[in-house]
Amino acid sequence: MKAITLSEFGAADVLRYGEVETPQPGPGQVLIRVAATSVNRPDIVQRQGNYAPPPGESEILGLEAAGEIEAVGTGVKRWRVGDRVFALLGGGGYAEAAVAWAGHCLAVPDGMTFEQAACIAETYLTAYLNLFMLAGLENGQAALIHGGGGGVNTAAVQLCRELAPDSPLFVTASPGKLDRVRALGATQAIDYRSESFPEVIAEHTDKHGVKVILDHIGGPYLQDNLRALSIGGTLVLIGVSGGAEGELNLARLMVKRQRILGSVLRPRPMEEKDRIIHQFASVVMPLFEAERMMPLVHAVLPLKEAAEAHRMMEASKHFGKIVLTP
Repeated sequence: MKAITLSEFGAADVLRYGEVETPQPGPGQVLIRVAATSVNRPDIVQRQGNYAPPPGESEILGLEAAGEIEAVGTGVKRWRVGDRVFALLGGGGYAEAAVAWAGHCLAVPDGMTFEQAACIAETYLTAYLNLFMLAGLENGQAALIHGGGGGVNTAAVQLCRELAPDSPLFVTASPGKLDRVRALGATQAIDYRSESFPEVIAEHTDKHGVKVILDHIGGPYLQDNLRALSIGGTLVLIGVSGGAEGELNLARLMVKRQRILGSVLRPRPMEEKDRIIHQFASVVMPLFEAERMMPLVHAVLPLKEAAEAHRMMEASKHFGKIVLTP
């Protein structure tokens, strides 16, 4: 089968399109004939040599895929050959076929394209897990989401709009994306280049701050995040694209009884992912089935143009997900 491989670690040019052996499903697994996959920030980090796949997972990039089931392993009861599914993967999505655990697959809703379905597993699961399952965001509590145009962030805005409709939602974004962030559901869009988000939040919350912050920037935002966070609030770190180190005022952290929570999805044990996906299926999937929200597809490129897709993501000019189709 055709797939994207790495000739070495480095810039986007290290991605190669060529032949590899087609994987076979083991017990409890299915083989998906991939119709679409999508690009996620961890793919770039892995390409750079800083995010190895968990033991036993494919070395091929790609954390999600959508398509039809082509084969099922022993012990799989729910799925049949021909079923339309999308799946969370430990790796292997940048290919014509990918192996997924049966419990990590969900049915593609009627009326949804494979290109759209390929944008759900990594981003919406990440947003739901961290905002609602871990940080415990409740309707009416204010939240801050950084980087409003990315896949996880646009998913997070949609989820807050549907699951916490009375929550004031602050979103940082570049100037060209502010209007789209507001249209998507943000209460207040903040230009991170010219505005101080702690000051904007203080002004609009009577200085109380937000209950939850979802951040992928890391070190450079640490102090401002804690300034913007309410008493008893939770900062969830899901990335360190701006840097992994920052200064922390422990006294302020204690006095305000704040939590800092580090979180990643990919390395979690299979059984833990099963539980997350099971809850996601019951709470979030009905929203897709009722078309109350839909993944945002910024661009669709052929799989062989994966390097261009990576360059597009690194330029941060996209709004929503970048999709690859074999």
